Amino acid sequence: MFLAVLLGCFVILLAVGLPIGIALGITTAFVITSMTNINVIVIAQNAVAGLDSFPLLALPFFVLAGNLMYYGGISRRLLDLADVMVGKVTGGLGMVTTVACMFFAAISGSGPATVSAIGTIIIPAMKEKKYDVNYAAAITAAAGSIGVIIPPSIPFVIYAVITGTSVADLFIAGVIPGVIMGVALMIANYVMALKYGYKGRESGGAEKWATFKESVWAIIMPVVILGGIYGGVFTPTEAAVVGCVYALAVGMFIYREIGIKEVYEALRDTGLITGATVFTLAFSTSFATLITMKQVPNMVGNYLLSVSNSPVIIMMIINAFLLLVGCFIDNISACIILSPILLPIVAKMGFDPVHFGIIMTVNLAIGFCTPPYGINLFVAAAVANTTVSRISRFILPFLIAMLISLLLTTYVPELSLFLPRFFK
Repeated sequence: MFLAVLLGCFVILLAVGLPIGIALGITTAFVITSMTNINVIVIAQNAVAGLDSFPLLALPFFVLAGNLMYYGGISRRLLDLADVMVGKVTGGLGMVTTVACMFFAAISGSGPATVSAIGTIIIPAMKEKKYDVNYAAAITAAAGSIGVIIPPSIPFVIYAVITGTSVADLFIAGVIPGVIMGVALMIANYVMALKYGYKGRESGGAEKWATFKESVWAIIMPVVILGGIYGGVFTPTEAAVVGCVYALAVGMFIYREIGIKEVYEALRDTGLITGATVFTLAFSTSFATLITMKQVPNMVGNYLLSVSNSPVIIMMIINAFLLLVGCFIDNISACIILSPILLPIVAKMGFDPVHFGIIMTVNLAIGFCTPPYGINLFVAAAVANTTVSRISRFILPFLIAMLISLLLTTYVPELSLFLPRFFK
């Protein structure tokens, strides 16, 4: 009864259009006051406690670093570098899109931000080269999902804060799964490019060298951030601040594309994203405390174990559930709500918390490209001046590639755990 009321109230509030953070707060307050003898003040106490976290400071700074990259011309130069690296193969601009998104993912930590930053440049270029604009938007939306898998990743920071897992371990664990997803998307792009006749373009040695020299400062940025974290020079939170300073300095003094107006716009965009995220996170902490006190994870775990005691089957069910959730709820909100419920279940089956964090993020990253929510689809559609329904016609092969990556990530734990163990 308790679980039915909890979920029913939450779903109804979402259905009427309330933001997830407000829906979480109202649901928690309603259930506490009507079905428990818990003092309602715990909502405020846990909301404040949930935000009192040093690792969480990485969130606004990584968002800001990504925005400064965009306004400072770093993302455009990464795209140019990807073009001379892989642009000559069949479906060259699709390959360029994927590689550029992988580069940008190594700094921004956000899927929609990756789609926006890369898409505004690559989609018009693909259209000019006679690519179907809906195909261009589809590959950009799919490749943008890598933004939350290759470190740094905003969902990894959120998951770490909620579950007490190491942010650094999650960051390094995401490298191989992110690369695998990128390769899978490039293979899908190659097959589709053969079908549609999309050719690549050859670039000369002089062009390659000039592009490399122009983009060298952009390449150094992920090296500084990730090298500093894994080299023990600074924490992930400190790395986010260093990334902001570096992006600002390069944008202002080297590429000379950032002025007062661009700094203001970057700060404004960061404030909007961070405000919405931390508001949701605050009330999700109260929500998570309530479900833990009422032993909801145990109830869900017992139900799953009654269906099967095979870890393979259980993970298949959890993956299917997360894929379904990703169709309707954004990555961060789903992570906030479901991590406290699902982690105790998979931990009983022997899954490492870091490995499960990667599995969960990959699942929900796929949700960026699945209607009706599919935020990457909406961003790509806006950039390409088309509709989500038209993009959806081309997205299926890329979704299949991403699902294969998910299965490999789920059932081959070493893909996620090899690097964290190697660096310890």
